[in-house]
Amino acid sequence: MKIQECYRSHKPVFSFEFFPPKTLEGENNLMNTVADLQSAVEPDFVSVTYGAGGSTREHTHRVVVRVQKELGITAMAHQTCVADTVEGIRANMRQLAAGGVQNILALRGDKPQTDGTEAPQAFSNATDLIDLLREEFDFSVGAACYPETHPESTEEATDLHWTAEKVRRGAQFLITQLFFDSSQYFDYVAKVRALGIEVPIVPGIMPITNVGQVERFTKMCGASIPESLLSRLRHSQEDPGAVMAIGIEHAIEQCRKLLEGGAPGLHFYTLNRSHATRGILAALRKLA
Repeated sequence: MKIQECYRSHKPVFSFEFFPPKTLEGENNLMNTVADLQSAVEPDFVSVTYGAGGSTREHTHRVVVRVQKELGITAMAHQTCVADTVEGIRANMRQLAAGGVQNILALRGDKPQTDGTEAPQAFSNATDLIDLLREEFDFSVGAACYPETHPESTEEATDLHWTAEKVRRGAQFLITQLFFDSSQYFDYVAKVRALGIEVPIVPGIMPITNVGQVERFTKMCGASIPESLLSRLRHSQEDPGAVMAIGIEHAIEQCRKLLEGGAPGLHFYTLNRSHATRGILAALRKLA
């Protein structure tokens, strides 16, 4: 199934993101995690990330195809355009299509660490990658967006322009960077809609399970943590159980507000764990 079709329904779409392990044992463990999540919450689709510079290309391809063929879940592969060639991207797309994959999340990607040598770069931004995907292939194409502005963007207006351009080039849905304040999402959607963009804008949710980890992630991607939430987390950071409880409690309330406010669904950054996500969705169903 093509993912844009999921968002045409009148029910919230629940999706989950995983990263590909580097060993077969890790891959099999991940498949068990996804299967466990499938039996508990029946995800609408699953996405699999693509390491910096395409460092996990083969692992991404194998996991995406296995999820789709072995578990019967609609799957989406991430594809970046830095540290790759146009022909390399084309070859990867042909391989994914041959494996039955119909959905791609088009990203610029993070530049890999190198020894100083110049890495190949097929395109400098995701818009050109979207052009290639729409002109030469028959994928459903999604793209990323940033409620708190892309960390490399000099101003909000520029970031909004390029978000709109991704859609004009052919992106059929947008998935946001992680955020922890629901009002940021609604403010952002209003700004994007004012530019005439009507595709689904899906909030990206990261359940907090580790204080140091979430602080590193937010610093890296330019997101913020509400001060009241951060204070509670730091106060309990020596107690992993308390941190997880606070993180799940916050995510439940955040997700409730998002769905009640009209978000088309929720995309969970799982970090290859299912416990927190399952708890959040179980609570949301009780509130429904």
